[in-house]
Amino acid sequence: MSDEVEAGHVRVRLDLSYDGSEFSGWAKQAGGRRTVQGEIEDALRTVTRSRETYELTVAGRTDAGVHARGQVAHVDLPREVWAEHHPKLLKRLAGRLPRDVRVWALREAPRGFNARFSAVWRRYAYRVTDNPGGVDPLLRSHVLWHDWPLDVAAMNEAARGLLGEHDFAAYCKKREGATTIRTLQELSLVRDDDGIITATVRADAFCHNMVRSLIGALLFVGDGHRPADWPGKVLAAGVRDSAVHVVRPHGLTLEEVGYPADELLAARSKEARNKRSLPSAGCC
Repeated sequence: MSDEVEAGHVRVRLDLSYDGSEFSGWAKQAGGRRTVQGEIEDALRTVTRSRETYELTVAGRTDAGVHARGQVAHVDLPREVWAEHHPKLLKRLAGRLPRDVRVWALREAPRGFNARFSAVWRRYAYRVTDNPGGVDPLLRSHVLWHDWPLDVAAMNEAARGLLGEHDFAAYCKKREGATTIRTLQELSLVRDDDGIITATVRADAFCHNMVRSLIGALLFVGDGHRPADWPGKVLAAGVRDSAVHVVRPHGLTLEEVGYPADELLAARSKEARNKRSLPSAGCC
């Protein structure tokens, strides 16, 4: 599959953010549900006075209720549309988009860029508090309340056993034909002065519900219901464990997407499309 842009078109990179509270996720859905993709595509069609809807490709599809601070998407626009509108397009989108989604930058993408397949990592943050009084009302849409005291050191010990390339089938919602092999590059937790615990989760890619399932397992360690080696044992078992809860989406934010140098974009895009398998332990 090629990332060559159709003749007469320009690939445009969008950097954006949104509060996911009132969205049914990123991707357009049947039935008129409100989605981030739908809002941006509608706004883009309106401000460019186009009859055609220009479809967005996103770095990471977020579920209903999940937020994004550093989301990236691309869209292929006819060259004449881009030439006519790009000087004022950002400001016009700001005037047309609802207040819970913003596009911060629009620029012509380098050759070989694909918002999804060129990415080398995605970084999420999950925020939770164990404050006995609950969550600050001003943060209630972005922080989960866990009503047991949490041991952050124990959670970090458990997290270290999950790093690296593994089959994360035990922590993913299986999708037909899709691999669950991922490389978890970072999983660490820090408690700030306000008592909010922020988990940083970075991987080359994520399968469905992976971050929220990992956090659910670590919370069980943090509150003493499971030992620190339990999440690693679940991972090794390779099957969904009913004790692993998928935590609520509102504590999760896509913070940043990483890309390689421009000259490596096309190669990375090609590599990311290959279905992965783990190295064999040996024959026979």
